[in-house]
Amino acid sequence: MGFIGQLVKRLSVFRYRRRQTSVTLRSNDKMPSEGSSRSNAFFPHESGPSLEGVASLIASDSIERIVVLAGAGISTSAVPPIPDFRTPGTGLYSNLSQYNLPYAEAIFDINYFQRKPQPFFTLAKELYPGNFKPSLTHYFFALLHQNKKLLRVFTQNVDTLERIAGLPSDKIVEAHGSFASASCLQCKKQVDEQWMRDKVMQGEIARCPNPKCSSSTGKGKPRQSQPGLVKPDIVFFGEGLPERFFRCISDLRRAQLLIVLGTSLQVHPFAGLVDAVPDDCPRVLINLERVGELAGYSDFGGGGMRGSLNETGFDFDGVSYGGPDKTRDVFWGGKADEGILQLAEHLGWKQQLIDLRDRGHANLDNTWNKPRKSPTKEQIDPAPDEKPRRAESVTDKSKDVAEKVGKAADSKPSPLSNKNQEPTTSAKDPTDDLAAKLDSTTLQDRTETKAPSTQSSAVSQGSEKDSADKS
Repeated sequence: MGFIGQLVKRLSVFRYRRRQTSVTLRSNDKMPSEGSSRSNAFFPHESGPSLEGVASLIASDSIERIVVLAGAGISTSAVPPIPDFRTPGTGLYSNLSQYNLPYAEAIFDINYFQRKPQPFFTLAKELYPGNFKPSLTHYFFALLHQNKKLLRVFTQNVDTLERIAGLPSDKIVEAHGSFASASCLQCKKQVDEQWMRDKVMQGEIARCPNPKCSSSTGKGKPRQSQPGLVKPDIVFFGEGLPERFFRCISDLRRAQLLIVLGTSLQVHPFAGLVDAVPDDCPRVLINLERVGELAGYSDFGGGGMRGSLNETGFDFDGVSYGGPDKTRDVFWGGKADEGILQLAEHLGWKQQLIDLRDRGHANLDNTWNKPRKSPTKEQIDPAPDEKPRRAESVTDKSKDVAEKVGKAADSKPSPLSNKNQEPTTSAKDPTDDLAAKLDSTTLQDRTETKAPSTQSSAVSQGSEKDSADKS
């Protein structure tokens, strides 16, 4: 190692030691008085960094802003189970041979979808909401909300089970979109939810019902031969993440407790949210295996010639805090529902949680047994004088979400939703470095599995394997 290498290493060691010292000082500031049996500043309960310690925090009056990060592992306990994406043998990507895809992820690739949409619509029939009941974990989120403890749930899943479990939509950030709505790729208009469901359940390729959608696309361009494809508003590889995801990142700076469940933390930018919480925010991972941990020492680190311990990720062993009994991070190994049931038992919420799930499932049974009404012909064929809404393009590729504007001139029913997207502008925390970094991130950056060079990358369920049920 040359002179520069030695210098970088010495500076790195100094930087790492300084960080350890600063963390220790922060912890000592929070430590109880001498003689107390408590030894952890983040988990004052005598059990320290454990699931019981987490329950003690949730039960305290001081915790009111819990943020949840959820992956596909929480839905593998749905009824019936929803497969994760990458588990060998049982994952979704392992069972797509019938579609004759060039590679598994192609089924969620926007370019492939526009050329060959049938494989996706065939798969969508199996995954569409209305076939699955939420797991205990989904109902636990609703219970946190009922007890005024929940700030936000960030989910990678597109199955809408958080909504079905009773969690208000304003408490949910669907980082990779969801099946809750569908829009035309050409004219950007949302379509009627029941109309879209009927198309999917009939195994049809959904084409925009707006008769004006097939009009000329511009001067000198030929008229479209058919209306645009309609796709559920889930994020495909090659598309930008929802605007709401970037707007809500600042929530993590206010978090008092972070709960991470059923995710491999390998899909970015979602995985980076773990490090967006304050330094004094306790974090708990409920998963089949430990993931997202601090990396080992490197002369160059992960961001160029930094030459230091990777300062991102969980620190279950307490490397930065003076031991595992003083760390702010807790790992509980097992299935999401099992961990949540144990956490609920420590909170005294176990029976309440089970009752909430049972009532929810019974209500769903009653609802699903009633015949669904299909949209009328009037709804399928919009009024001829309906004025099309203009879709404003958002130039920033990380916010590739078209904002719908304008109104329908006629009040006749239409399958095109009158619901506009949320405002695309909002106050942004100027100190939120993570938001600034992710602001230029597209979905192509959020997968560790590269598609062939001719492709533009691809999506995961909430788009990722979930290590959580080996998920």
